[in-house]
Amino acid sequence: MTSIQHSGGPGGQLEEMNGFQNPGLPEHKPRITDSSPAAERLAERQIAAWFIVSMIGTIWFIVAYFLFPVGDSGALVRAHTAAVGLGATVALAGIGIGIVLWAKNLVPDAEVVEERHEIGGSEEDQAIALEILNQAKDESGIARRSLIRNTLIAAVAIAPLPAILVFRDLGPLPGDKLFTTLWGEGVKLCKDIGMIPEENQIEPIRASDVTIGSVFHVIPENIRDSGHPLDEKAKAAVLLMRIDPSELNTDPDREDWGVDGIVAYSKVCTHVGCPVALYEHQTHHLLCPCHQSTFDVTNHCKVIFGPAKRPLPQLPITVDSEGYLVAQSDFREPVGPTFWEINTRETNA
Repeated sequence: MTSIQHSGGPGGQLEEMNGFQNPGLPEHKPRITDSSPAAERLAERQIAAWFIVSMIGTIWFIVAYFLFPVGDSGALVRAHTAAVGLGATVALAGIGIGIVLWAKNLVPDAEVVEERHEIGGSEEDQAIALEILNQAKDESGIARRSLIRNTLIAAVAIAPLPAILVFRDLGPLPGDKLFTTLWGEGVKLCKDIGMIPEENQIEPIRASDVTIGSVFHVIPENIRDSGHPLDEKAKAAVLLMRIDPSELNTDPDREDWGVDGIVAYSKVCTHVGCPVALYEHQTHHLLCPCHQSTFDVTNHCKVIFGPAKRPLPQLPITVDSEGYLVAQSDFREPVGPTFWEINTRETNA
């Protein structure tokens, strides 16, 4: 882009301001692509190749999305994530590297100084702006370098396809599905060991195992019996804590929802559904790491900070004849983000 240079530029007379001489702009050193047509053509092909690599990455993302379906095992989830992640990385990196090489090797790199001027919208200024845009078009070569232009347009045109494709995973609003989970009368509370456990890895929790200050990530015992264990686990995940009963401000209608200071609350944040997983023992606060919504366990997990609009749903629990913690029923209200249950609140009230 051409602009007005001070007289201190190369070949001009140095100016003196505030006792300092203007050293002027450094001498421009031409690149090999400036003097060699063969090097220029090679650089152009290299840039186009990176745009083609980007297109390959986009196509691979789409192929991998269907080639590696997400199943109930951790291996399938990891394979799917790695495959589509590789495609997205290559797609974005190809465009980025190509543009950087274009700027470094083919776009004019002479240093200039632009005079500061007032911002205005006169016809004269508009004409100057149009002239600058046309000049930039000529200097970048986008009009005459058809190979680079066409491969860039193609790469950018198909780059949004993966984003459009993954919208499919959002699916319809869950509606009434958030009003029911795997919890029910007599379902044992079991330790969450990570991915969906095998039957012989299910470990029920006794009331005596939960000491004051401890916290357990809990899933229902019947998690393996569901047709979609990952989906059901996402809804039914629970945090189990034990607090000195004297510190709990229990509502009269929930006095029998806990066991000697042991209480259970949904792990799904009521803001946008992130997992609430941080428990502060001294303050008895639960923190959602995504947007810092904070819930007070001593007051039925009411919101005390952050964007969440309602408390975490409480799971009523009791102890069975063997000393194991079990649910009294399902949650008495829908789990997850509030906006998901707006359309079904009235029909399920």
